[in-house]
Amino acid sequence: MRRRIRDILLVSSLYDLYVFEEDGRLYDLLRSEYQDLQLTNSPNFTRVSSGLEALTLAKEEIQFDLIVTTQHIEDMSAVTFAKLVRQAGVNIPIVLLSYDNLELADRFQKQDIAPFDRIYMWQGDYRLWIAIIKNLEDQLNLAHDTDLAGVQSIIVIEDNIRYYSWFLPLLYRQVLLHARRLINEGINLSHKNLRTRARPKILHCISYEEAWSYFVHYQENVLGVISDMDFYRNSAVDPNAGLEFGREALALQPDLPILFQSQQAENEAKARLLGCPFLLKSAPTFVRDLQQFMVENFSFGDFVFKLPDGTEVGRACDLISLEEQIAKVPEESIRFHAERNHFSHWLKARTEFWLAHKLRPRQVSDFSSIEEMRQDLITSLRDYRKVWQRGLMIPFRRETFDPDKTFASLGHGSIGGKARGLSFVNTLINNYMVQHHFPGVSISVPPAIVVCTDVFDEFLAANQLLRFALSEPDNREILSRFLAAAYFPEAILQELAAFLDLVREPVAVRSSSLLEDSQYHPFAGVYRTYMLANNHPDPAVRLAELVQAIKRVYASTFFTGPKDYIKATSFRLEEEKMAVVIQKIIGEKHGDHFYPDFSGVARSFNFYPIPPQKADDGLVSMALGLGKMVVDGGACWRISPKHPLQSQPYNRPQDLLNAGQRSFYALDLQTRFLQSAEIKDPSLRSLDLSVAERDGALTWIGSTYSADDDRIYDGVSRNGVRLITFSQLLKQKRFPIAAIADLLLGMGAWGMGTPVEMEFAVNLQKQPAEFGLLQMRPLVLNRENAELTFEGYSRQEMICHCSRVLGHGMIKTIHDVIVVDREQFDRARTQEAAVEISQLNKRLLEEKRPYLLATVGRLGSLDPWLGIPVTWDQISAVRVIVETNFKNFSVEPSQGSHFFQNLVSFSVGYFTVRTEESADYIDWAWLLEQPALEKKMMVRLLRFDQPLLVIMNSRENKGVILKPGITYERT
Repeated sequence: MRRRIRDILLVSSLYDLYVFEEDGRLYDLLRSEYQDLQLTNSPNFTRVSSGLEALTLAKEEIQFDLIVTTQHIEDMSAVTFAKLVRQAGVNIPIVLLSYDNLELADRFQKQDIAPFDRIYMWQGDYRLWIAIIKNLEDQLNLAHDTDLAGVQSIIVIEDNIRYYSWFLPLLYRQVLLHARRLINEGINLSHKNLRTRARPKILHCISYEEAWSYFVHYQENVLGVISDMDFYRNSAVDPNAGLEFGREALALQPDLPILFQSQQAENEAKARLLGCPFLLKSAPTFVRDLQQFMVENFSFGDFVFKLPDGTEVGRACDLISLEEQIAKVPEESIRFHAERNHFSHWLKARTEFWLAHKLRPRQVSDFSSIEEMRQDLITSLRDYRKVWQRGLMIPFRRETFDPDKTFASLGHGSIGGKARGLSFVNTLINNYMVQHHFPGVSISVPPAIVVCTDVFDEFLAANQLLRFALSEPDNREILSRFLAAAYFPEAILQELAAFLDLVREPVAVRSSSLLEDSQYHPFAGVYRTYMLANNHPDPAVRLAELVQAIKRVYASTFFTGPKDYIKATSFRLEEEKMAVVIQKIIGEKHGDHFYPDFSGVARSFNFYPIPPQKADDGLVSMALGLGKMVVDGGACWRISPKHPLQSQPYNRPQDLLNAGQRSFYALDLQTRFLQSAEIKDPSLRSLDLSVAERDGALTWIGSTYSADDDRIYDGVSRNGVRLITFSQLLKQKRFPIAAIADLLLGMGAWGMGTPVEMEFAVNLQKQPAEFGLLQMRPLVLNRENAELTFEGYSRQEMICHCSRVLGHGMIKTIHDVIVVDREQFDRARTQEAAVEISQLNKRLLEEKRPYLLATVGRLGSLDPWLGIPVTWDQISAVRVIVETNFKNFSVEPSQGSHFFQNLVSFSVGYFTVRTEESADYIDWAWLLEQPALEKKMMVRLLRFDQPLLVIMNSRENKGVILKPGITYERT
């Protein structure tokens, strides 16, 4: 290849860069992948966040080979930036890298894609960068390499952006692995290099005309064709375009291998008519079948320590092994290499420029002895590594892992979304020295290791679990098979055992899938987390418990909940890969239990601000004990970081007694994890507040209700009912939770370029007190900004009018309503109501019918007395939710993290109707008198010929739901 992509200008937000970098490892990952595939010249990246700055760089003397832009740039849209580059006469390819189909919808509607050479969608796989680079290199070198050496090409015809962004990295890896196998067979270096340059090129086309032009011009060198069935032909989508291309190509080359692929199974018959193989894109064995088709149809170094006579006495492949070898090789070898500046030269080759520059001026004569020089080299390497590792994700090594600070990885794949967010905020905390802002408080991401996604892949493949897990509907059977799987990578077992030798405190084993905590579909709460006491006297048992917990997380990838969730997205379950975070739990031992003083969730955006609060002030939700109480929507205490002492929205003490926290979650240190076959975490216990009081955990966060005078008093020195109000902690400023949350939320929102949500835990017993940041992820907000009005509608035309609405826009596609029968509802039977809703949801999901859910109480509450305890998979087809109070009891809206995130992620309209407020209204009488399509004990399904009209205005937080047949015609 004459032309290569060496310098890339990336125009993006800081967080976009961090996402692409895979936690600061993009360069290492790409360099590793290039080396693994025996490729040369891995690319360099220059990032800017301003379109004007990027345009200036592109026009000046700096020569870039490729410009990649995201939609999130500071001063202009990506389209405007691309047009300005074109107008300036800069002849550099421009690629748009998006996150989600929704980001691209308006672009296609406006035909605003012409300035881009190609558009791709980021789905968490860093190999997409290799596909982008290699595909562009293939286009740039096609004519030269084909004419000069007869290089073969594979024509790929596919116009679905999300699909080819997944498919091309897969295809390139197969081609490059094939090329590597050929390279290993090369006779000499020249022959090997020739084979590297002569690998098959991939010509990606999105239209019939583009593909046919390539084929006609290079047909003698076309190795084969992989084609979709329907794509653009004559400027319109033609469902038979692939078939016609195949027919015409085979007429010219009857032996040409052609593989058809499609989402429609009925296209297989068409492919067979041409005698061509066919793959269903959604088939669980697609990747394996593609590999088989290609097999059947398509064919940098170590520091070597030496003595002056050339005898090798040691070898180092990285800084750690260099330090190890320097400590033990003979003095003659140290002198030999130091006199020739070999150390600094090798470090430069590894881009360790700062350290090389530091060592280069030092001469042997500067030291009293070689031993002194040896110790100076070791100290320099060790100090440099500590600085380099600060706040970064590093490969796990027993010798360098600090069980109080380090964040490390096992394996070579992706670390997943959750770990990515943790690593990002870990970098922020360390780089911006957050610690210095709060004397007496230790703020950190608890130390952890991440088992990368390649271990997940190997585990599934070696135990032949993928096909079974994709098709099996029974969660218990899936868990049983995964726990019984015999094979687990031995190298990973050894590393896990080394980790457990260093970490003897309780740990949480948490999911971190590729898709988890993404910007538009967070997959929050979809997968499982398990907690381990990690206290068994036998190390083998502790290791076995950890491996079982990892297997449990792996199994949860394929449970019915994630399967139902993923159906409502544009992703495929086969694309999902699972990494696992193993992290120390923040807390304190209290007898047989372990838990933090409090934990919670903080958001940088408050969907329901109570004046003088503003939406951008954020919200902190806290509870005694482990965070499950908060993230699952249980009873908790909410404060504004800007107004932490503002009165809570309880009209009387009885309201707080009804809705306040009365129990908490703790880790049972006596649980024998291996003896449980349950899906739920066997180590968690729900305990009464009396247990926490006995442990002394209520001192700063507890209050007391006195029935004698119907008042609530701060502290727990009086007799009475214990409540969790955090009053002592906040009023006496025992711990600056509001200030810490405000700072971290602000930093996170700035760094990610979007509002954020974080989970945390606090231990007041340590000195200094501990604030553990357990997770940070983007907070999904609505994407629409249009103004909508609904003035002039009468009550007779409305089902609902609400002044507390989340959502924006109009919804005109709802014909079905699931109604909780307010007259038949029994708060003692909310679990039964959840089952009934789930059954109707399953029916409507299968029928692909979105619906409106009208219910009472706090939907999704962990406490069944506060509302119906549904999980997201039980309402996954819902489009709009109307949540209103009980007949004689009001509760606060659902702001449980997991449940609430999914409501917003899927753009579900959310109406909180308070009938005691004059503006709010719901026509229960009309709903209950409509004939039911299906009726259960407490829930009814209604269906209408005409659609409902839902109008939501996010600027005013108001909305209406109009009865069937009412149209939006008023201004």
